[in-house]
Amino acid sequence: MTNPRFFALVPAAGVGERSGAGMPKQYVEIAGRPMLAHTLAALAEVPRLAQTLVVLSPDDERFEAALPGYAGWVARVGGASRAESVLGGLAELRRRGAADDDWVLVHDAARCLLRPEWVDALIDACQHDAVGGLLAQPIADTLKAGDAGGRVTATVDRRDKWAAQTPQMFRAGLVQRALAVLGAAATDEASAVEALGLAPRLVRTSMANFKVTWPEDFELARRLLEHK
Repeated sequence: MTNPRFFALVPAAGVGERSGAGMPKQYVEIAGRPMLAHTLAALAEVPRLAQTLVVLSPDDERFEAALPGYAGWVARVGGASRAESVLGGLAELRRRGAADDDWVLVHDAARCLLRPEWVDALIDACQHDAVGGLLAQPIADTLKAGDAGGRVTATVDRRDKWAAQTPQMFRAGLVQRALAVLGAAATDEASAVEALGLAPRLVRTSMANFKVTWPEDFELARRLLEHK
């Protein structure tokens, strides 16, 4: 039996509606490069990754101009939801030789402050785990539930709460099966695996691994990247 390989999968088929950028946010320049370029550069510095696959929308016409000379794999198989894009990417990895037991690390294109050492820490923690796991950060803030009118409805106990991050690392066969079952309701890969009755491992990491989502996030990401 051969040793399982590690693949990264980056879904980048979104339109970035919440960012206010007027274009897919993965192509917005931060600190002199498109956000997606920072993300892929970090993954390229992880020697144990056999390959990184970027999943684009079938209509994407920006990638090659934004990231000229990118040496990884690219597939225009993205869908309307994250789950559809990841499933399309998993199918592409299978076509390129990935096996059931190979590990797939799914990472948000918009977490552009990723550091190679965080990916290595995830691999170290999960490569012998029966389920897999994800990078995450314990919640420090007081959590409030709110209604549609912007009023607090409850204070939520934060003692066992974590903010899920990425990469999220699972065997290719397991995560493909899990996403096929849960479908578009899966907000991340871990939620799909949880729906099968399994408990992914939480691997603590830095809050700097945040997802650039809102307009003000771009300036924060720029400052952090310029002082990395």
